[in-house]
Amino acid sequence: MSLPNIFERLKAGETISADDPQAHKIRQASFATKKLTTQMNNSSDPLEIRELLSQITGSEIDESTTLFPPLHINYGKNTRIGKNVFINFDCVFLDLGGITIEDNVFIAPKVSILSEGHPINPEERHSLIPQAVHVKKNAWIGANVSILPGVTIGENSVVAAGAVVSKNVPDNTVVGGIPAKIIKEIRSK
Repeated sequence: MSLPNIFERLKAGETISADDPQAHKIRQASFATKKLTTQMNNSSDPLEIRELLSQITGSEIDESTTLFPPLHINYGKNTRIGKNVFINFDCVFLDLGGITIEDNVFIAPKVSILSEGHPINPEERHSLIPQAVHVKKNAWIGANVSILPGVTIGENSVVAAGAVVSKNVPDNTVVGGIPAKIIKEIRSK
């Protein structure tokens, strides 16, 4: 009996060992994505950028969404981007575990969204642990933020510049620091 496709297994959250017989497919897909990101990152035409990002993600990117390249993404097919999203310069998305960015999200420069990691145990460290990241509607991710695997950023929340987010962020809160902690709640007027 053959194994299911490695990308389906990653999306399902399965840890992939370094000696997995399909591990080479991850590198092949990453180099194919790199080819498209190089094209995208060298374009200044918003339509071409959106079309290339659609090819990278394998899903239509709405015309209300704006990306200022460069964007570095290792796979792409496990990223979903909503409407009216703004992604600023020099962001990194590692999406083998899955990244969902809902509508009306602002992502500042140099943000890293990381949906994959490695075991702490040195004997297993070359394995890949995928954990989806979810950024909910109206969130604002400040400059130079790192969002770690398995985190959900709540609706209407703000992540202050420079934060490292290792735990879920509740809706309607401002978080900051390393590790990110709640600074205050956001109350509507």
